[in-house]
Amino acid sequence: MTLRTALTGMFGIEHPIVLAPMGGVAGGALAAAVSEAGGLGVIGGGLGDREWMDREVALAAAGTGKPWGIGLLIWGIDTDTVSWVIDRKPSAIVLSFGDPTPYAAAIRDAGIRLLVQVTDSDEAARALDAGADVLIAQGSEAGGHCGGRATLPFVPSVVDMAESTPVLAAGGIADGRGLAAALTLGAAGALIGTRFEATHEALISAHAAKAIVAARAGDTERNRTLDIARGSAWPAEYPARTLRNGFLDRWRGRDAEMIADSIALQQFRDAATRDDLDYVPVWAGESVDLIDQLESAGEVVRRIGHDAEAVLRRTAEQCVDTPR
Repeated sequence: MTLRTALTGMFGIEHPIVLAPMGGVAGGALAAAVSEAGGLGVIGGGLGDREWMDREVALAAAGTGKPWGIGLLIWGIDTDTVSWVIDRKPSAIVLSFGDPTPYAAAIRDAGIRLLVQVTDSDEAARALDAGADVLIAQGSEAGGHCGGRATLPFVPSVVDMAESTPVLAAGGIADGRGLAAALTLGAAGALIGTRFEATHEALISAHAAKAIVAARAGDTERNRTLDIARGSAWPAEYPARTLRNGFLDRWRGRDAEMIADSIALQQFRDAATRDDLDYVPVWAGESVDLIDQLESAGEVVRRIGHDAEAVLRRTAEQCVDTPR
């Protein structure tokens, strides 16, 4: 059995797996590796640092002749940034965390597929009105910034809203069982982040990757504390799921006090320059329970795809009576 969905047909890919455009993690080498293995790799372009993206786009283009994309944070970009990304000629642009309407027409007019990540029903409706080619329904189990809905009930509700528009599931998916579940919910595939952090191609430090492998879901929590401490302009409605650390333990529930404590903020800044994991965020979702080793991204893609096929086949054999 081969998994064929609206997503695989749209991009001509083998597995309905999309790399989450994780800022500081998903560079050109990781995107290329995911695409080469039959998924859709996406560079985490974030706020549109052009020097960084030029380097990573070159790596992606050199690493694969298959489709790849670029992701951007809506709240921090402008039309010039989007035009610049369009000129890089990705197969897809992923817009997340905000209203895609100002940028949708230019992307679609360029013949580039527009994927929009949504965290609630209002965002889903707005993305559909903007003409998104694919919606990404992200649950709060996801690593990094997210909304407040749980993946399991949120995905089918977006599928129902989207009708003929394909939907991807995101949040808490790290193996073939998760991909199979997403397809069973009506999704056309899955956007996967945390599992790809623990790969050789990811742009994270060795000790951060080791922490992800060692962590369990109970070691993660959603917070705004680390964004506030690092002076990030992330909108308040999108807290981030990270690994717990000593700084969080100290200031949990006391963000206002922390902001007023100049010594604490200076300590954080000093620790950040050392990449001290007891201070800086390690973005990680609840799927860390399912991650027990570092692997190549290609191995991850192929295993998740093949395992999902096996799960769906086995489930059909066990649960569906065949007329005789």
